[in-house]
Amino acid sequence: MLFKLARPALFALDSETGHRLAIAGLKALSEFGSTRGAPSSLAQPGATAIEVAGLNFPNPVGVAAGFDKDAEVPDALLGMGFGFTEVGSITPRPQVGNPKPRLFRLVEDKAVINRMGFNNAGGEAALERLSRRRGAGGIVGVNIGANKDSQDRIADYAAMATLLSPYASYIAVNVSSPNTPGLRALQDESALTELIDGVIAARDAVISKDAPPVFLKVAPDLEPDDIDAVSRIALDKRLGALIVSNTTITRPALASRHAGETGGLSGEPLRTLALQRIRDFRVATGGAIPLIGVGGIATADHAWERIKAGASLVQIYSAMVYEGPGLGARIASGIERLMKREGFATIAEAVGSE
Repeated sequence: MLFKLARPALFALDSETGHRLAIAGLKALSEFGSTRGAPSSLAQPGATAIEVAGLNFPNPVGVAAGFDKDAEVPDALLGMGFGFTEVGSITPRPQVGNPKPRLFRLVEDKAVINRMGFNNAGGEAALERLSRRRGAGGIVGVNIGANKDSQDRIADYAAMATLLSPYASYIAVNVSSPNTPGLRALQDESALTELIDGVIAARDAVISKDAPPVFLKVAPDLEPDDIDAVSRIALDKRLGALIVSNTTITRPALASRHAGETGGLSGEPLRTLALQRIRDFRVATGGAIPLIGVGGIATADHAWERIKAGASLVQIYSAMVYEGPGLGARIASGIERLMKREGFATIAEAVGSE
């Protein structure tokens, strides 16, 4: 209701200003609740609970990285009924990202184009926020990246794993953003193997017991040979999950005046491609590694389609631009109805059942 009231004002502003106001609103709601002594409203495990990589998710609907870049509102999002949230991408040093404007609503297409460029306040700022919530409960993943001007990007990822692993439910290695030049080259087999080895070694050096699993976020624009190579590495390194997928650099037919903007495209136009990539990785991994479906998910039917194609969890972001942060709880409720209607006792039973 609050979002519906605020949406016209938010949409009258440029996209990035509107997003910052949305974050500020969530912070205010969270702080108001804490000052009133309100009990935690974290999503409670129910019929849609599922275990992935040793983590118990109360429901399969999460917030994708990019919404809460600096770990400002993870508890506010969990309090709205999301099963988990992923903060970041976070780099070792603060960086301003690409020149503005760099975030565009494609209203006619129910889509977003961004070329943010890993703008964030850096690892130390994230550490300060995440350390304050230690023991607060809920699943908060940390998405890590490399600085644009880094001389050793693999070292950047290792440094972030060292710094933030103690405060992360899982570490998500992001090598798939199209907005940092050369970053996607880290998806090449030899580079990716070296990168994952470095992250795991860094994590294990600071946490010897109950270390957070390592997830890998991949692009939707991979070729079949790349999908096979990534799958081999994920299985060999025993990664916790693959996040499929990031934004796309391809351009299907779009109606918005912003259609020609450079950057990563997300939202409804990405849905078919992202769904196909879930199917591709399901086949390539033989179902032996959990998949997290991202891209164009805006309804419970979309999420259910992704689950039946092979995703154990789903994440949303662009759809919240149009529907507000209450969308996560609505999708989770819808998934439960669909699960019961089709005769599944658990989400795990439905994964890959198409």
